[in-house]
Amino acid sequence: MTTTDQRTRRERQREATYDEIVRVSRALLGEGTELSLRAVAAGMGMTAPALYRYVASYQDLVDLVALEVDRAATETFAAAADTLPVDDVAGRLAMSTTEFRMWALTAPREFGLVFANPVADTSCSRREALTLSASGHLFTDQMRAIWERRGFPVPPVESLPSTARAAVLDPLIPAETESIAAADRGLVWVYMQGWTQLYGVVALEVFGHMDPRLIESGDMFVDVMRRFAPTIGITDEMDRLEPLMRARIARG
Repeated sequence: MTTTDQRTRRERQREATYDEIVRVSRALLGEGTELSLRAVAAGMGMTAPALYRYVASYQDLVDLVALEVDRAATETFAAAADTLPVDDVAGRLAMSTTEFRMWALTAPREFGLVFANPVADTSCSRREALTLSASGHLFTDQMRAIWERRGFPVPPVESLPSTARAAVLDPLIPAETESIAAADRGLVWVYMQGWTQLYGVVALEVFGHMDPRLIESGDMFVDVMRRFAPTIGITDEMDRLEPLMRARIARG
């Protein structure tokens, strides 16, 4: 057996171990058990010191699991968008964001791990944490598709506060931005506005900081989407899209 074959086998084994770490961690979250290195190691039938060969700290564990949870959840958001035609750019955004809300409500501990976990302080990991989110890329790609089709106005970069100008010209967000011309970088500000509003209402719902009747009905979520619609030029679509969103909410 060649050295290359041996290395490939070791890499496959290591990848399989990481997959098991994520699987056991998600099971713990689903059971309501506290996520810890010791609990994950026990679930895998190994000692905590042995687990340290794969994740060096609790934060490493959280980062690994959060990235994979977000990736897997995003597949369901994208599948919801795919129930509509490719050229229904407004509808695809509405369906994927509604699916995001429904996932968050049904998997609050996973949502909290991904979106309520403090971002690491080191510059490298912070940049990665802020730019790698699969769900973030999906939503910003969908907003860009609306912009490219409908040409909704974006704020001139020079009109933004100085820090905001720096943020859109050198963005730390999960989005493909290199191909956006400097003159159009106000689009990045729209991305940020959209995510802030979507995350804000969903987080309040998930953590119970809202009238339970509004959470059950989805009225506040729908209202936020309606109020953001003019920003991305889809106000005329909302009478069509709201019933689709409410139908998904009603299914629970």
